[in-house]
Amino acid sequence: MNHVGLHARLWLVAAFWGIAWTAGRVIATEMNAWPVFGAWLRYLIAVPAFLLWLKFSEGWFVPTWLQWRRLLWIGACSTFLYQVLFMYGMGWTAAGDASLMITLNPLFTSILAVLVLGHPMTKELGGGLALGLMGIVVLFLASPNVDLPVAERWLGNAFIAASALAWATATLLIRKAMDVEETDNDGPMSPLQITVWSSAVGLVFLTPWSGYEVASGGWPVVDLASLAAIVFLALLSTVLAYVWFAEGVKRIGPSRTSTYVYLVPIFGILSGHLLLNEQLGWSLVLALVLILSGVSLAQRSTKA
Repeated sequence: MNHVGLHARLWLVAAFWGIAWTAGRVIATEMNAWPVFGAWLRYLIAVPAFLLWLKFSEGWFVPTWLQWRRLLWIGACSTFLYQVLFMYGMGWTAAGDASLMITLNPLFTSILAVLVLGHPMTKELGGGLALGLMGIVVLFLASPNVDLPVAERWLGNAFIAASALAWATATLLIRKAMDVEETDNDGPMSPLQITVWSSAVGLVFLTPWSGYEVASGGWPVVDLASLAAIVFLALLSTVLAYVWFAEGVKRIGPSRTSTYVYLVPIFGILSGHLLLNEQLGWSLVLALVLILSGVSLAQRSTKA
């Protein structure tokens, strides 16, 4: 009973992350000439909030030069590449489809660990990969969102899959940044420190691209729906969700907390249906079961 409030917050985290796909779809379609500018606005709001949270929760921290070198790569993958691919993908595909594609992130992380870190390729990981690929095939071939042109939806799904790969790459880089021996001018960083400063790096990387969009397309008129979506993504889906998720990891452990991530596509599909009139269908359920089964099987090999 001591953790009732915490579990309620973790349900909200899953809801925020699920609704984020619908919010991204709103921004990408309403600001279709300025997709990266929308992502830039999101982090222009989120980064100062993150910096304040860092100051009052862990105390002020400025990375060393060696830590900045790692943060540059993390920010390039976790914020810059991820956001660019996310925004372009959401301009083409449905929020429900995209929320399913992103669940491939843990599977991609496991595969990259094999290719880059030399982890063994186990039968569980191979089976998980096969199930995940089957889920992708179902999503590509039998999505109920037939009102979207097939070629556009496939392109959007491909962008979202690439964003999952970018995030998986960042995950491995984050693990390495947290596992550095302490020296006079280097050392490990906390998850919050990495998140805050890599977000700031990503904001810097996003700035020239968003400036180019404004220079070529004119200053965008951000309507109320897009503004609400941007603020939601910045403060609820990015800052508050991270803080609550980190609290869950600290109080009940990473394994129990990470189970709430499996609820994200459910909220993504439902919010897309309720807010954007996206279609529901058996194929979404089948794809969800196949992908999450694949992820679960792959993670079983990681724990072994």
